Amino acid sequence: MSRVFKTIEEFKVAPKYPIILVLDNIRSLNNVGSFFRTADSFLLEGIYLCGITGKPPHREIEKTALGATLSVEWRYFSTTNEAIDLLKQNGYKVIAIEQCEKSILLNQIKFHDEEKIALVFGNEVTGISNEIIDSCDLCIEIPQMGTKHSLNVAVCGGIVCWEIIKQIGIKEM
Repeated sequence: MSRVFKTIEEFKVAPKYPIILVLDNIRSLNNVGSFFRTADSFLLEGIYLCGITGKPPHREIEKTALGATLSVEWRYFSTTNEAIDLLKQNGYKVIAIEQCEKSILLNQIKFHDEEKIALVFGNEVTGISNEIIDSCDLCIEIPQMGTKHSLNVAVCGGIVCWEIIKQIGIKEM
């Protein structure tokens, strides 16, 4: 089956999944670019860049974004708390993606069609602070069976987004 991909103009007007990625102090510009590619690939509503997270336009972001910074809507917030407050005011369920005491395994949670979701991804070294985790509605983590206790944050983002899209159903958009 041959796939026809959207132009940037078609992407901008296409209906989106009501999912926003919140990047909490992501230090690698390559990871930021990868998140843009993921948001474009899955027709997500947008990305909120917070704190030290790099912002387009930037050559290092473009290395992995490959133009997705032109299609995906994004906003910058000086703090992640500002972004979370706005998301909650607008009816989003805010979910931290982090290993913590109260986290639920990704394969044990059910997502629902039309549920507005914001996914918070943390710094590659320090993760998401307890303060931010406490301000989220829940915390989920990806089950891992190997010797490492974490995944690259951008890889993690792709896995979580795919699981949500798979659960709520892939739509012709």
